[in-house]
Amino acid sequence: MKYLISALAFFVLSTPAVASNQPDDIPSETVAQIMEKLDGMKCQMVADDIELEDGVYELDDVICEGGNQYDIKLDTDLNEISRRAE
Repeated sequence: MKYLISALAFFVLSTPAVASNQPDDIPSETVAQIMEKLDGMKCQMVADDIELEDGVYELDDVICEGGNQYDIKLDTDLNEISRRAE
């Protein structure tokens, strides 16, 4: 019984961390817009790899059609300003 309670407590306490699939400092609406833009570019990534630094969104480990991997930077209007192959 105590194992069941421990497992349940672990699940309840860890659920918010698992459910949160977006960076803390970026609004969820912006993350959704970035993910939609990537979809239109035929690319995908994990939302946790989006960072905001000096007014630039840095997208790490973006996988695009054909299997190529890039680091992409977007300005605050979500325009692509750079793409570097990895």
